Amino acid sequence: MTYTDQTLDQVRTVLGRVLQLGAKADTLDGRSPLLGALPELDSMAVVHVLTAIEEHFGIVISDDEISAQAFNTLGALAEFVESKLDG
Repeated sequence: MTYTDQTLDQVRTVLGRVLQLGAKADTLDGRSPLLGALPELDSMAVVHVLTAIEEHFGIVISDDEISAQAFNTLGALAEFVESKLDG
């Protein structure tokens, strides 16, 4: 599974807005680590990011669909979103 540049950009934007990363968000690419690398991304922030992704993309994410692997890198999160968009 891969992701489009558009999805990656949108996920980066949502992540940056929710975590209030400012210009730091612009430095993130598909290989950028998230969990454990961004101090702003704690367990409560994950919930807020998922809610914002649901609202932005018009998708529903079940609790059992989420794993730490989806938050391993920005690219992994974009792949997860693409998989939800593709149904």
